[in-house]
Amino acid sequence: MRRVDREITEFSEMIAIMRKCTVCRIALHDTPFPYIVPMHFGMEVENEQVMLYLHGAGEGKKLNLLAKNPNVAFEMDCEQQLITSETACGCSMAYESVIGQGKLEIVSDEEKKHGLTALLRQFQLESLPMQVGAIQRTTVLKLTVEQLTGKCRIAPQLK
Repeated sequence: MRRVDREITEFSEMIAIMRKCTVCRIALHDTPFPYIVPMHFGMEVENEQVMLYLHGAGEGKKLNLLAKNPNVAFEMDCEQQLITSETACGCSMAYESVIGQGKLEIVSDEEKKHGLTALLRQFQLESLPMQVGAIQRTTVLKLTVEQLTGKCRIAPQLK
């Protein structure tokens, strides 16, 4: 990382950032360009192993690409704020972000409710009832994170 002064090395800090985020951008392999899709997610952490749960339809480009290659990259960010200056080149942005890589897979029917519960928990909605029919129609994906890095710049007034 070029800006080591902004690097986050503590696992717990990266997890705290991820808990504040609402969108995870997933990048899948495609030709000639990567395919990136923003998705809502749920997260579980066990012994510093991060699993992200995502959901969507049972068909489409994302699933076609996943069938060819389960290796993905992802990005999520929050706390964006413009930092102004007297000159254009002096302006900057405050932010918190996490990027990583891992393996994406479709979960079994037995694991769907578990993944959807993690997603609802991310939005503090886990007490809402789930409809059995909706669970059956939904494809749930699990991203097992293999690599994770974080970066942060806090706005001067937030320090």
